[in-house]
Amino acid sequence: MRALKKLISYNEAKQKISEKIREIESVEYVTILHATGRVIAEDTVSKMNVPPFDRASMDGYAVIAEDTFSASHTKPCRLNIIGEVFAGEKKDMYLKRGDAIKIATGAVLPKGADAVVIFEETDVEKNILHVYKPVYPGANVSRKGSDIKDGEVVISKGKILDASKIGALASLGYSEVLVYKKPIVSIIPTGNEIAEVGSILKEGQVYNANTYTIASVIIENGGVPRPYPIIEDNAELLEKNIRKAVEESDFVILTGGSSVGERDMLIDVLTNIANVHFHGVQVKPGKPIIFATVNEKPIFGLPGYPTSCLMNVYAFVLPALRKCARLKEHYPKVINAKLSQRVASTLGRHQFLTVKLSGEYAIPVFKESGAITSMSQADGYIEIPSEVEVVEKDENVEVKLF
Repeated sequence: MRALKKLISYNEAKQKISEKIREIESVEYVTILHATGRVIAEDTVSKMNVPPFDRASMDGYAVIAEDTFSASHTKPCRLNIIGEVFAGEKKDMYLKRGDAIKIATGAVLPKGADAVVIFEETDVEKNILHVYKPVYPGANVSRKGSDIKDGEVVISKGKILDASKIGALASLGYSEVLVYKKPIVSIIPTGNEIAEVGSILKEGQVYNANTYTIASVIIENGGVPRPYPIIEDNAELLEKNIRKAVEESDFVILTGGSSVGERDMLIDVLTNIANVHFHGVQVKPGKPIIFATVNEKPIFGLPGYPTSCLMNVYAFVLPALRKCARLKEHYPKVINAKLSQRVASTLGRHQFLTVKLSGEYAIPVFKESGAITSMSQADGYIEIPSEVEVVEKDENVEVKLF
């Protein structure tokens, strides 16, 4: 049994990882129907005015505003209704003084008109329009280019496409958009003790949960998981698959074999083929994490125990992936609560303690690093800094939600 040679602090580990992560440069076109959540890779410049014509913004009557200036509730102005226009219609009508044209919201404003008086301010009697309130030029009219002007940058490079931005692209006639590709993340589970989900367990085996928990986090944070078959404890096979994963992905995550037991050979393999930046961090759980790079591509070696593995993913992999994917930094929602019981921590280790919320209390649910329910039954976690030895019952804590 070997020992971890040197543990670095939680903050130092985060800094080392951040310094090595490069933003993805590869781009692709996707349809706007599938662009939600993607990061746009170029400025989107409008090639048209929106709206492309003067149009009514309310149902009512197109008028010449000056004709209504004397209108009042006691003495309405009277105009002749000469026609009607609906949205999507093109009618060659010209409005002259003393006339009005019934118009629907979104319809092209007839030539000669400069305002729309809404239905609620009018009355009609035998094709004669009574207007009870004056309107000013431009009233209830959306002018050509008032929303978006031809040549205007509508969406800047690097923005994340949401519903409103997708709508803007559609309004400009874009059916496709250039976006940054999602980072591909290879997930390589290792160890003779794990079996594929759906197979029959042999004595001494457990199912491979880590691939699926990691894949879920990757999908939620802008990546594309690429799961590998389970690799048995064999250095040659391990090296071969790591090299393959480096070639075909942007990130590589290995689970199991990151510690210093007799069959924990990952550090030896990575030392031979990669630049190892650290092995071991002063955190609990998840101390034996490895971070390395090959050809500037990050490789994470995570513990095989499910809770240690997933906490490492949240603490270290998630921020790195989002940076690579050009997404905003993730800030989990925080709930203030009281700790339901006294908790003793380990001095010198930054602890992530999983908890569930019940009323005003945060109840610890951590059992052990190998228990998946330490995570699945939790609403979030609290962080206990390395210099804190005890958190007392009823002490206020910040719960970071998953």
